[in-house]
Amino acid sequence: MTEEKKENKENKAEEAINEVKEKETITFDRNDMSENTHSGANADKFELEELPDDVKKKLEAAKKDKKTPTKGKKKKKRTEKNVSVGKAYIKASYNNTIVSLADSRGNILSWASAGMAGFKGPKKSTPYAAQIITRIAVEKAREAGLKEVSVFVKGVGTGRESAVRALNANGLNVTYIKDITPVPHNGCRPKKPRRV
Repeated sequence: MTEEKKENKENKAEEAINEVKEKETITFDRNDMSENTHSGANADKFELEELPDDVKKKLEAAKKDKKTPTKGKKKKKRTEKNVSVGKAYIKASYNNTIVSLADSRGNILSWASAGMAGFKGPKKSTPYAAQIITRIAVEKAREAGLKEVSVFVKGVGTGRESAVRALNANGLNVTYIKDITPVPHNGCRPKKPRRV
């Protein structure tokens, strides 16, 4: 019974890896992305969609918790950046989705995760959660002037494609998409055969 379970797990892992290999770069049609598509000229006028009320409340509560004064620590002053071109990193695992927006050197401008947005348990890896956290990350990055991103997707979770679509729907111009999921090219050394 346990050997059958192991074989099933191995088969599922191989299927996921093969799926990633087939989709080395994700292709998409801009017209298919959403009705809220935009052109480069209208990107400044583009307004973000409103976040759901429950997510807003959770984010505000988290901000209040952070504002409590800490003794003895001085806060560093942030230098305001004006970055128009950057990179978006999407890590979509089976249990969570994390979106990070960075400048062209890789310095993080904003990030968001499903847990940060108040999702718990199996809801964290859903496409809806990926959509919401992408919107949160884009809101923060728009303050730094981000308009155009190259997207790097890692992992085989369910939120990967909806996160890419949400980037485009929320006013960022997606120029390039690449799948950087690590794929084993020989794998670990297999276990020795069991002696009975």
